[in-house]
Amino acid sequence: MNSSSKPLALLSVTDKTGLIPFARELVVLGYEILSTGGTAKLLQDEQIPCTEAAVYTGSPETLDGRVKTLHPKIHGGILYDRKKPSHVEQIKEQGIRPIDLVVVNLYDFAKKALEQKLDLPKAIEFIDIGGPCMLRGASKNYLSCLPVIDPSDYDNVLEQLRRGELSSDFRRVLAGKVFRHISRYDGMIASYFEGTHESAAEEDKGLATQIKLDLEVVQSLRYGENPHQHAKFYKSSLSISGGLQDAKILQGKELSYNNLLDIDGATQLVADFPEYKAVAVIKHSNPCGVAIGTKSEDLLGIYQKALAADPKSAFGGIVAFNSEVDVATAKALSEMFLECIVAPKFSLEAQQVLSTKKNLRLLELPYLLNTDKATKQFDIRSVLGGVLVQEHDLVRTEKAAWKLASNKAPSSQEETDMIFAQRVCKHVKSNAIVYAKDGRTIAVGAGQMSRIDSAQFAAQKAAEFGHSLKGAVMASDAFFPFRDSVDTAAKLGISSIIQPGGSMRDEESISAANEHGMAMVFSQIRHFKH
Repeated sequence: MNSSSKPLALLSVTDKTGLIPFARELVVLGYEILSTGGTAKLLQDEQIPCTEAAVYTGSPETLDGRVKTLHPKIHGGILYDRKKPSHVEQIKEQGIRPIDLVVVNLYDFAKKALEQKLDLPKAIEFIDIGGPCMLRGASKNYLSCLPVIDPSDYDNVLEQLRRGELSSDFRRVLAGKVFRHISRYDGMIASYFEGTHESAAEEDKGLATQIKLDLEVVQSLRYGENPHQHAKFYKSSLSISGGLQDAKILQGKELSYNNLLDIDGATQLVADFPEYKAVAVIKHSNPCGVAIGTKSEDLLGIYQKALAADPKSAFGGIVAFNSEVDVATAKALSEMFLECIVAPKFSLEAQQVLSTKKNLRLLELPYLLNTDKATKQFDIRSVLGGVLVQEHDLVRTEKAAWKLASNKAPSSQEETDMIFAQRVCKHVKSNAIVYAKDGRTIAVGAGQMSRIDSAQFAAQKAAEFGHSLKGAVMASDAFFPFRDSVDTAAKLGISSIIQPGGSMRDEESISAANEHGMAMVFSQIRHFKH
């Protein structure tokens, strides 16, 4: 076989994964290889014969490497439709060889520009021009020139080549993958440009005038909220690193739509206590019980305090930890029916204990490994006719922002419990009331249409399990519109209250607190969760 009759493959990749064995096999299968830059050097170092694109075209790289493959001999070979007589004639006239295979992946703009937070003049040097052009050309002409962008497809390509054919369906799928990848790539670059040129006001809001979600399937789900609803889990360009899309599933049944919602809620809650060991028990997206302890404290005891708040509702729930699950805690977890357990890590002994619960889902979540610093996130929600996007509520209740509203000041322990209760309140559906004492929730009132109803419902929960509210703190996610919640708290034995303040009737609530000899502080920030 003379050189001009050999099939021609063009290899130019940033990601060198699997390249060498793939290229060797192409040579064995009779391919001649064209290559560029670092890819050509690697192939030559590995004694794999290849021709550099500049030698093939007779046109050297120019403009500091910006122009390498933008040449008719390259793009004519890629776009040549073997079934068009006019193409056949022009190819012969111009001495252009057909290119049968284009294996290209793009400059890693995310790693080079986004992660290093380069300014625009520096970032643009990592925008790939030739790569997308070659891939788009091959994808347009997919029936004649196979486009390959993903190293994970190398084995399938070789398998089909060994059989002497590349099916049209296979070609079509790889072409679709190329266009999808380039779309994401261009969207990422577009967002970079838009972010660089946003007005100061838009930068403060953290939201661009256009957002490209570019959803990619992570996994199919058994069904949605109900069996008649189809569902899938997608990640997007806005997905935070280490989130549920990166979870390591150690065991258990396939995750459901509702599981993921509850796991997300539980994870976000325990992540809000980076200075403590934290445990949260979640059911239907609301906490049944939450407890915290010092970093040196026994995890089992913290879990037991969280569970004790509402053990009835915890049945079939989700439990989240922000520290490694040990064997003693695992034994306690195995004694009840749970849907999922999520933690940054499980000890090997803990995994062995929980492995007896075959359907129990265990997830190790990278996000929980380091939650000391809040990372910008976005909440995305669909509505009829559009999508709502907001910055995620990353504010953690701290004493520095408080305003003492009552005559009486809270004790040191009450202040600690206020911080705890208000952070928990942030993760409870509005209207939300949380009663807490000594680093654990005593009762939670969630999702009632009236705030006083939430307060009374939580009190009923506490009474159901024999929990005394005497000396406990009350936290509210939003201000009290009337003094009735304060009066109710006083009757229950609540010693101090934390609420945002800001009501037209704040003075009524303050007067009520003073009349009852209670401490009340305004956190001055609302935490609605709808």
